[in-house]
Amino acid sequence: MLNDDGYAYAKSSWIVGRSFLGKRISLLSGLHTLSELDRLVFPDSYRELPGRELLIDFERRIEKRSVRQILSVVNSYAQPHRLLVRILKGYEYSDLKNCFAHIAGGKLKLPVISDIGRFGTVRFDAYPDVAAMIKKTEYESLLSDDIKNIKQGMDLTAIETKMDFHFYKEAAECLSKLFIEEDRNVAVRLITDEIRLRNCLWALRLRTYYNKSEIETKKYLLDFKLHRNIYQGSESLAAEAKASLDFHLDLRGHWTGWKWERFLNPAEGVTDWTVDPRHFQTAASQYLYHLAYRNFHSSPVSVSAIYCFIKLKQFEEDLLTSIAEGLALGMESSAVFKILEVA
Repeated sequence: MLNDDGYAYAKSSWIVGRSFLGKRISLLSGLHTLSELDRLVFPDSYRELPGRELLIDFERRIEKRSVRQILSVVNSYAQPHRLLVRILKGYEYSDLKNCFAHIAGGKLKLPVISDIGRFGTVRFDAYPDVAAMIKKTEYESLLSDDIKNIKQGMDLTAIETKMDFHFYKEAAECLSKLFIEEDRNVAVRLITDEIRLRNCLWALRLRTYYNKSEIETKKYLLDFKLHRNIYQGSESLAAEAKASLDFHLDLRGHWTGWKWERFLNPAEGVTDWTVDPRHFQTAASQYLYHLAYRNFHSSPVSVSAIYCFIKLKQFEEDLLTSIAEGLALGMESSAVFKILEVA
């Protein structure tokens, strides 16, 4: 008889096998219109809508389906592991940040919210009253000094960084509750690499798009170490991002030997090379996807396998959304694949 881990893995394997992941990604190539994509992904419930309306509706259905499938697997446990609940609540974090962006943009209408069932804590129905929305939640004390500042026209960078730090710090602390070493090692690798790459991308974006100084950039990095009982590394998870601050954005030679050098845009045949954060983000996303895919299959019947499953579904969600947006702009899916460097 299957235990909770076994049942959750069996269910997640069934979902992954029918998702546009692994070899099934190739089914997305050669598409010419958004309607074709909609019929492929939702053969029994595709919509007959004009272009822009179909794009918005398709993206909403994709996210809703991903959340529903992830929730169904997490609910396979009588008592889901804290790590899985924390990662699932990433949707709530994202929705809350999106609400703040709407308020800053002067939008009175509540944005579309993901339903994470019994794990949701924010009262989104109280929008745009932030204090009422986060009352008696973990966000209340976290954002107590920021609530009054969340208003139209404000810069949300500092608040979003604070929320990201709290989210990843809590996720990292959940690792200590994984008592099987192999299980813990897989989750540690995935989470630490995600945080490291997030820091590097933020550093590139802040320097490239906002001309932030080294001192300013460091303020927005997730600069912490994991507990020595779960991670033997001595460096901060922001070490590589900090190291990159010494490199000139337009001198490729400065980046030689950097840990994540292979994710930089190529310099061959380019006369005026400069770092492209979008290329780095795409390459980093591909790396994390392959890391999750390998470990999902190599570490079955474990908490880390379900963590990998969640990351895989989120990757598929991002991939389908990117293809949909490209098709809506008149591109073919093969062209989007080339931009995203999807093999």
